[in-house]
Parts: sequence; C-alpha cells; structure tokens
Amino acid sequence: MTMWVFGYGSLLWNPGFPAARREVAVLHGYARSFCMSSIHHRGSEEKPGLVLALDAVEDAHCKGIALAVEAGHEKQTLAELRQRELISSAYLERDLQVELADGSVVTAVTYVIDPHHVQYCGGLSLEEQAQIIAHAVGGRGPNTEYLYNTAEHLAEIGLHDNDLDWLAGRVREITA
Repeated sequence: MTMWVFGYGSLLWNPGFPAARREVAVLHGYARSFCMSSIHHRGSEEKPGLVLALDAVEDAHCKGIALAVEAGHEKQTLAELRQRELISSAYLERDLQVELADGSVVTAVTYVIDPHHVQYCGGLSLEEQAQIIAHAVGGRGPNTEYLYNTAEHLAEIGLHDNDLDWLAGRVREITA
C-alpha cells in the first residue's frame, strides 16, 4: 500500500524523502496559515519566527501536494518526518483524507497544529506576520527564505495563496 504525505509548506520544496509521485491535492477542514511560532527551524527562543501550519477551520480547505513515498522508504521517511515535524510537539501527526486532482481520495500523513500548544499563535494580522518573518532567523535559515520558497513553489504548481503572496511582497518591502 502506498504511503502518502500531504505537503503544504516546506514539504513542497524540501520533502527530504524520495517521492515516487507528486499530485496536486486538497485537504478539507483546514486552512494553511502562519499560526505556529518557530523557535527551532526559522526563529529562536529569543526571537521566534513563524512557520505554516494547518489550522482546523470549518468549511476551509488547503491546496497542496500529496507525495507518494517511494516503495521501500516508508519506515525511514516516517522516522525522519517525525524527527523534523515533531521537534516541539506543536504539530500533531494525523492520517487524513486528501482529494487528488483526478478526484480520487487517498489517506496521507499530515501535520496539523495543536491549538492548545504554547507555540500556537493563530489570529495574527498579516502585517504582524510580515514584521516577524522579516526579522527572524533559525537553525534552518532566515524566516524570509521559508516564506519565499513556499510562495514560489505554490505559484509554480498553479496554487496561488493570496495571503502568502501578500506576505512575500510586504516582507520584501520591509527588508529592502
């Protein structure tokens, strides 16, 4: 049975595992947003950054990519994903149904935000998000890089995200 992973942020451009297939997919009931404070990868405890997470929102949907893990790499992929995504337990690992572009439905390992975790920061205005992203740097590099890469890769596959597009433009203004 194929193991699928749903990518909506950095997994779009840096999955970290061999993918046999990449399919545009939609996850219902969740919205992609910068609602997680990043104290490891894109910020620090002294100056947290922001990373994307899937926030449960009724009637929302998130367009991303369903990645089929190459056969034989499932166990290693899951271990590496858990090491990467569950570093602070702000994400919850879920097996959720995503709809592929052809209408078929697959179950994908998906990381969603725990709204009760201390790193959850939903409800920030776009301007507040831009100010944080413009200045934060973490173990995996500048928060700006994370934003730009995600927005660019979504655009490349035809999945524009108006909030991310606005944020990318605003952060470029701030950092100019």
